[in-house]
Amino acid sequence: MTITGLKGQERLDGQDPAHPARPALVGLAIVLAAWQTIAHAHSGPPYPIVEDRIVGAYQVSLWTDPDATDDQSPAGKFWVTLRAAQGGQSIPADTRVDVSIRPLDRPGGERTMRAEPINRETGRQFAALLMDHEGPFAVHVAIDGALGSGTVDSNVDATYDLRPRPALIGLFVLPFVLIGIVWGKLLIKRRMHARGGG
Repeated sequence: MTITGLKGQERLDGQDPAHPARPALVGLAIVLAAWQTIAHAHSGPPYPIVEDRIVGAYQVSLWTDPDATDDQSPAGKFWVTLRAAQGGQSIPADTRVDVSIRPLDRPGGERTMRAEPINRETGRQFAALLMDHEGPFAVHVAIDGALGSGTVDSNVDATYDLRPRPALIGLFVLPFVLIGIVWGKLLIKRRMHARGGG
């Protein structure tokens, strides 16, 4: 029911015709808040667990993004950077890097992956391995090439990546989009009704 009179239009339903977009703004704020929550639900960026360690003829750095998964996907990521310990030398193209992990909190076998050069640069190599649970893992890196061999050992804690899959993001945002559409249609009808009754 609508009462008109004293001060223009005063509506018993609480809607002010002078500010018809308020519900839409509220809906937009809800969507933005939900999106911000999704964007920040991440376990973190890659970080170093070995920095500039001298191993034989190599200076080695090891970065990781140790994501645990339940779907058998290799989401434990490792980046190995190699430099010659002596200046003026380059890393030969046939240098091989193997990355191995082993759980420390329970019995389990070792998993090993041959790292691949990034953009054909032997001094930067990448490997991804399956980490099937959260917890501590031992990390072993074996290097072999014309400059000699060397090994690096460290530990890392695997955690689940909190970022939802793209399909889940769509399902999460869809209800808010539908609410915005419904509110938009309702505002249009109310404005048309107000004009028709004026």
